[in-house]
Amino acid sequence: MKKTVHFFYILLLGLLVTACGGKSTKVTKAAEADMLQFRYAEHIRITRHPLYTEVNIRNPWDTLKTLHSYYLVDKKKPIPDRLSGGTIVPIPLEKTLVYSSVHCSLLKELGCLSAIVGVCDLSYIRMEEIHSLHQNGSLADCGNSMNPDIEKIIDLSPDAILLSPFENSGGYGRIEKLNIPIIECADYMETSPLGRAEWIRFFGMLTGKEAEADSIFHQVETEYCKIKKKVEQTTNRPSVITELKFGSVWYVPGGKSTVSILLADAGANFLFADNSSSGSVPLSFETVFDKGHDADFWLIKYNQAQDKSYEELVSDYAPYKNFSAWKEQRIYGCNTSRINFYEEAPFHPEKLLKDLAKIFHPELLPGYTLHYYSNLNKTKEIE
Repeated sequence: MKKTVHFFYILLLGLLVTACGGKSTKVTKAAEADMLQFRYAEHIRITRHPLYTEVNIRNPWDTLKTLHSYYLVDKKKPIPDRLSGGTIVPIPLEKTLVYSSVHCSLLKELGCLSAIVGVCDLSYIRMEEIHSLHQNGSLADCGNSMNPDIEKIIDLSPDAILLSPFENSGGYGRIEKLNIPIIECADYMETSPLGRAEWIRFFGMLTGKEAEADSIFHQVETEYCKIKKKVEQTTNRPSVITELKFGSVWYVPGGKSTVSILLADAGANFLFADNSSSGSVPLSFETVFDKGHDADFWLIKYNQAQDKSYEELVSDYAPYKNFSAWKEQRIYGCNTSRINFYEEAPFHPEKLLKDLAKIFHPELLPGYTLHYYSNLNKTKEIE
């Protein structure tokens, strides 16, 4: 009887893991090398060799090319001979310069906050720990990421620099001449939420926290698939639009973006899902209104001291009141000035999916309180 129960538990766990439709996770062995196959991430490949680990990052803008290759070598061991065509990175990293708040947050989760010795764009990083380290002199502000303070970076002598690559960036200027490994964090170019989150396994290798990273991702994947499977049981798919007009342009997530996929997995009909872009698409207000004026829900993100209200939204731009979501008070906002959305959600899409599922299908998650979003504050009767 015990064997039968045990077998059933293993079978159930296997079904849960494959519920999201990712590729199977396994390590294949060939020519004394173990290739770590990713289930969801498409832009990274990792192969373990006896004396080093090879990491190849695919160019997201030209997928037939390689963006960067790395050789991860235990810093306590000699560097193997004849490593060429890539950047040698002694690991684990103990002194890093980090350009983005999302990767600062990720290193904190891996227990490597003390390994961050410098950051760029400090004013845009919301983490209290980072600012405390800067105030007590343990962490340097290396200035603007577009024009970093080279002298400070030289003084820090970091093991590596973590930054996000951009299409046609033309390189990274003078920092490329410092003989410091530049880790191009192309995770944000993944087109699936779990694809980006899976990059945590790479950062775990860089920091000597591989087991911890694998455990975190397993939890993320399991919870994401659990919520997605629960949503799939519903037949109602409410329509939704996102974001706000910025100047004369309304930037809408592309139909192939992680946002679009998250909305679909949360059981919503994203009204711009038919767009083939994986990035943001600039549209006119009229175009968005024509397609989305009757949307059931409207999700926005903003950054300000006080939470936004329905009245404030209309004071920002009067035509907003013509949307059904405004009239019916179905606008949900995330105030990123006090909520760690950008720092947390990229590597924890399961938390964001849970919020979205609660908004669109509240009956599926009784008792759950929204983590990122909330209905806009109402200060007076809406006419």
